[in-house]
Amino acid sequence: MTVRRDFKEPARCRPDLVIGRDELFTSAHEQLTRGGSVLLHGPAGIGKSTVLRALAVEYGDAARTVLRCSATESESHLPFLALADLFGLVLDEVADKLPSAQRTALESALTGRGESTLQRDGLALRLAVLSALRALAATRPVLLVADDMQWLDSASAELLGFAARRLGDTPVQLLCAVRTEGQEYDRQLRASPPDTLAVRLNPLSPAQVSTLLDHRGYTDLPRSTVREIHRTSGGNPLFALELGRALGENPTPPRPGEPLPVPTSLRALVLSRLDMLSDEARRTLLVASAGARPTLALLHAAGRENAEAETAQAAALGLLATEPEGPAVRFAHPLISAALYAEAPAQERRAAHTALSTAASDPIERARHLALSTTGTDPEVAARLAEAAALARDRGAPSVAASLGLLAARHTPADGGPAPDERRLEAAEDAIIAGEVDLARDIAREVLTRATAPAERVRAWMVVIEAAGQALGDVDAVYPQVLADAGDDPVLLAQVHYQLAWRGLVVQGDFAEAREQAAHAAELAARGGDRRNELMALALQASTETLMGHPDAPATIKRALREPQDPYVACHHNGTGMARFRWLLMSDQLPEARSTITALLREARRRGMVESEVHFQRFLAETELRSGHCGRALDLARESLRLARDSGIGLGASAMLTSLAEASGGEVGRALELAREATGRAEEDGDQMYLSRALAALGHAQSVAGDAAGAVTSLRRVRELEVGLGINDPARGRWQGDLAEALVRVGEPGEAQELIDVTRAHALRLGRESILAVLDRAEALVRAAQGDQDGALVRLTSVQDRFAKLGYGLEEARAAFAMARLRTRRPGPTSYDEAARLFRRCRALPWLRQVEAAAAEEPAGTAAAPAPVPAFDALEGLASMERQVAALVMEGATNREIAARLFISVKTVEATLTRVYRKLGIRSRVDIVRLAAGRHAK
Repeated sequence: MTVRRDFKEPARCRPDLVIGRDELFTSAHEQLTRGGSVLLHGPAGIGKSTVLRALAVEYGDAARTVLRCSATESESHLPFLALADLFGLVLDEVADKLPSAQRTALESALTGRGESTLQRDGLALRLAVLSALRALAATRPVLLVADDMQWLDSASAELLGFAARRLGDTPVQLLCAVRTEGQEYDRQLRASPPDTLAVRLNPLSPAQVSTLLDHRGYTDLPRSTVREIHRTSGGNPLFALELGRALGENPTPPRPGEPLPVPTSLRALVLSRLDMLSDEARRTLLVASAGARPTLALLHAAGRENAEAETAQAAALGLLATEPEGPAVRFAHPLISAALYAEAPAQERRAAHTALSTAASDPIERARHLALSTTGTDPEVAARLAEAAALARDRGAPSVAASLGLLAARHTPADGGPAPDERRLEAAEDAIIAGEVDLARDIAREVLTRATAPAERVRAWMVVIEAAGQALGDVDAVYPQVLADAGDDPVLLAQVHYQLAWRGLVVQGDFAEAREQAAHAAELAARGGDRRNELMALALQASTETLMGHPDAPATIKRALREPQDPYVACHHNGTGMARFRWLLMSDQLPEARSTITALLREARRRGMVESEVHFQRFLAETELRSGHCGRALDLARESLRLARDSGIGLGASAMLTSLAEASGGEVGRALELAREATGRAEEDGDQMYLSRALAALGHAQSVAGDAAGAVTSLRRVRELEVGLGINDPARGRWQGDLAEALVRVGEPGEAQELIDVTRAHALRLGRESILAVLDRAEALVRAAQGDQDGALVRLTSVQDRFAKLGYGLEEARAAFAMARLRTRRPGPTSYDEAARLFRRCRALPWLRQVEAAAAEEPAGTAAAPAPVPAFDALEGLASMERQVAALVMEGATNREIAARLFISVKTVEATLTRVYRKLGIRSRVDIVRLAAGRHAK
């Protein structure tokens, strides 16, 4: 759960620092490489100039003549100014190559000597610009770089447009940028060569804004603040950096419920038209800016009687959106709302909030406005805010609850009733659930500076430890302090020993110690009547015993699942539901595991439990991967990783699982990158438990990539780690088969057999059927390496059947592939068709490529007809939801099953399938299934 911000050197015009524009940069660079031109367009501050400079550096090398101009608004009335910027330094080089009349006209225009005008010397000037470009291009290619083309003087624009339309095959390219609010770049496109790619720069995502702020040195901003910067800036890089700078220079951060401070530079930029509003219209807009979801009805209820006319006036000035929005009142850009609010005097702000505190229909909104309209402490206001926080918590909005809780603490008097710090700690706990770990940590640290009551101090220390996430080594010094604060209170001690159990797992890598601490925590919590912490400790004890292969694991799981249950614990990512899921998954009960984790994910989303959502999404991806639904698993894993990067939670674990999914259904190169990222994060955190998982993912990716030696190195390290950790259940990481097969490939069958024998003993004791099948597949390869081809084939045939019965589609396909490889060493016809069919059904692209490569290497006369091109390649032209629905149809899922697994309605599934049929040129589900089998639809 730690928020990592890697150190970055200061931004320079290098392509790798054009943040969030990788695909755009690549497509633009490819267009230039093909000899075409590029027009970048988008609103002010969106990063056009940054991308333009980076492309010019990357593409405009010494083999080209680069002509540059950058227009400004204040100089746009000066004729030929852009032309002078472009040709001023090369005029001497081309002057003697121009006819006399053209040379005279061009020199007069560029130097200002004479009275050259388009009206008087129009044709000569037009031809002179065209001839000058041709003369320059005769020696080497020309790249014309023009920024801010919207300010280009009209004379230069006309001349360049004339030349651009007539250059033909002359090696002259344009790289231009123009400010546009929508898609209005027709004028600039007409001034560009015919082969011009128009590229629109869109807003940055929250994760990209965070990276941008990191690059510029704003590394200490809480994640909640970064998210608010993204919202206020609308993803505009310039606006985001200005807001970040203002926050960095402001020693007092905004209080809960208050918008970000908007610097004067941005206020002037977005509020230049505000003075044209009437005073009453400005007050109406202030009320709208203070509201969370302003509508005309809300404005009327807040006393703004002429809201329709006043908002229409604002829309005409570009301050409000003009497109049809129904009853909503929407600002043209979020920054306009923030700047308008920041510009208003404090008294006017409070008046707006006072009006909204009675006008708003939602009790949470009414309470928030009441708080922002009140100064000083007020027990009634504090009580209403606390009630609103509880309501937000029940609605699954813990982030809102945290904000309201802090407002409640601010208005709570120090004497009588709930103390301010009690409400602050409740807000911190809400922040933890919402993934706002920086905010939670700051609140807890502040409380600890003055708290004296043991219960309050222990509660605050728990927040500090929770906020550390996997980096528990960073808070190692906390444990002696919190033990001292807990004294001999069993309830407080239970919380401490629960965290000590996690420390044993993550920092010490000692499963036996972790089990002992969790069991002790459960006993203490039961003694103190704390059912919630008793269940959390039992869930951790059960999960630890499961991973250890401890014989008490089933009994502990039953104890953890006994009534009464606690709804929060039941759906927590370390709770009782998760313990049950882990047991089901490791016991090969895939359908039950899928339904369990799907229900947990749905509940976590309903409650707004961000950290749990990240982990449950990842575990659902793992379940689909084991079931052989590689395409579905890859989509889920990528979504989990995106959510992890946006929230800063579970990054290493999500990268690890996405690596496995990429190796099975995506790109092996990407799988290797992600596995190395996960390994680096685990080593940085000192997290021994996830380090072994990350290395196992790396070894698997290396194995799929054909790097057997690398796989052996990585997976031997995994074996050493898990022996040291005391992990005896091979179903936890499932790396043993990969290591055994890689050992065979590097010529170490003896070591492979020894690993198989040791692992088989544990798998037999625990009843891990799929692991036994994996080991038998590996042992078949050992036998083949030792010359027993017949015995190997017999064993592989049995293995494939067992995987089919267990529902492990990808493992079944790997067994078929191993058989096909062995048969190529025997006389007679061979075929990879069965392996290709099974991999195609799983959408296992990297494995399918291996099959195709192996089939192509067969000796002449032995190979069967090549397998058809994978039918699901056609899905790449579909939208994301369409691909997911089509892939599930290929796997045999019904419409109702698809709806449940994708969290959509059956009607949405039916509508999506209709679009799929149209795009693929087919007519039914049967045709999709035929595609899955590699047959053409009839």
